[in-house]
Amino acid sequence: MRNDEQNEFQELLTDVLAFHGRDVTMFVLDVWWQACQPFSMEQVRKAFTAHTMDPERGAFPPKPADMVRVLQGTRADRSLVAWGKVLDAMQRVGAYESVAFDEGLIHAAVEDIGGWVAICRGELKDLPHVERRFCDSYRAYATRGDIPFPSVLPGVHQLQNATAGKASAPPMLIGDPAKAQEVRRVGIAGPKTRITPALASASDLLRIGSEA
Repeated sequence: MRNDEQNEFQELLTDVLAFHGRDVTMFVLDVWWQACQPFSMEQVRKAFTAHTMDPERGAFPPKPADMVRVLQGTRADRSLVAWGKVLDAMQRVGAYESVAFDEGLIHAAVEDIGGWVAICRGELKDLPHVERRFCDSYRAYATRGDIPFPSVLPGVHQLQNATAGKASAPPMLIGDPAKAQEVRRVGIAGPKTRITPALASASDLLRIGSEA
């Protein structure tokens, strides 16, 4: 969850615990927030609902450990669903077209394993290894909340056009078109990891001069 969702989370937790006759203190809120922050607000809301409707556990107030156990499984499931989208797009779109998925985490994880062109052109025998690396990266990013990610995963045409100084066609939108457009809007241009050369210090300049 994002920091600006803390008030919404407090309201949700207050309602859930009030249903079980419990109050929310600042200590309780802090413990719950720390436990649930790595997950999205939608995931947390669904987990509370699932607990409340559970015929065995729903009669008792939820504990942070209960929710984390449920949510950890949810996150693993999400990584497999995300990989399914990637695999489908690899088969139906391919390496030449640029793509924008409906989830920024997918962009970050794909970049981690070499980028869109690299995974589309990989060997079939390596696909299980690529899937494992993607899911590991996806789950790791899912625990961090807000992360930078590329707005688009460039294909061969876009990479070639960029080298030649030419414009490229818009990417193919994968999944929910509105969400994919939002990923394009909030994503960053270029790779997610910024690499910036350091400015030369006075000592650097002196050393360079002495070596010349």
